[in-house]
Amino acid sequence: MLGSLLLAGSRLPLVRRTVSGVPLTRKVVDRFVAGETAKDAVGAVRRLTGTGLSVTIDHLGEETKDAGAAAQTARAYVTLLDALRELDLGDRAEVSVKLSAVGQALGADGDKIALENARQIGEAARSAGATMTLDMEDHTTVDSTLGILGALREDFPSTGVAIQACLFRSEADCHDLSHDASRVRLVKGAYAEPSSVAHQNKNEVDKAYVRCLRILMAGKGYPMVGTHDDRLISITETLADRFGRSVGDYEYQMLYGIRTDKQQALTGAGHTVRVYIPYGDDWYGYFMRRLAERPANIAFFLRALGGK
Repeated sequence: MLGSLLLAGSRLPLVRRTVSGVPLTRKVVDRFVAGETAKDAVGAVRRLTGTGLSVTIDHLGEETKDAGAAAQTARAYVTLLDALRELDLGDRAEVSVKLSAVGQALGADGDKIALENARQIGEAARSAGATMTLDMEDHTTVDSTLGILGALREDFPSTGVAIQACLFRSEADCHDLSHDASRVRLVKGAYAEPSSVAHQNKNEVDKAYVRCLRILMAGKGYPMVGTHDDRLISITETLADRFGRSVGDYEYQMLYGIRTDKQQALTGAGHTVRVYIPYGDDWYGYFMRRLAERPANIAFFLRALGGK
């Protein structure tokens, strides 16, 4: 309930100005965001990959309403990928792209613009030996995102996509996407969605996550299990055994700054663990979703504001 209220309130201009204007907010943001520049992101990549982790990097921004800004975001990804190429990490590094940041929200031509910009990112990723995954946003964007995914996979077949288990439609989407070499990141979902399209109760979301996970683990694709939940990690291992998957046939994905001990423990056990590294100055939307996901994050924020 608290998370839903926080997500709803975060869209109010007054809330955005208040949160963004508090100097101590930066202290908390630094826990979840690697920095504002590509140099900051590359520094985080070096540090994490040096400990055996893999990474996916998100240039923060969403719901771009200007074609110039969308093109600028695409160029930022190209610059980042040029820097990653020098690290020679191969598929241990990838980028995560919100299509609304590269033009999806630009009216009738939005899908075309987003596809063109995403193609530029895909070319740069291929040159760097890296891959690209499309983040999923609120339910109104799912059909558009999956359509653009299909077009991208014609030239960049390794392009992945995130699926949000909270949505009623996601089990069917997982079935459609569980074919050979299809990379799918399964997450619970971090957007405030109406009851007409999404589960509202945490227990129901968890059950839906397991149903989607079972579909992906039984399929022929490459599941990317986005969770910090010990119980869901245990279920993942059970399903991997049941469907004959080795540790190289799926991976875990976790957020930058969250459960770093678990990230290292899973890596030490031989699993691929990919850390989602966000960077950039447009951090507000991402930051508010992280606060809404876990009460502990809100408590951490309040303690920082109180100077404790």
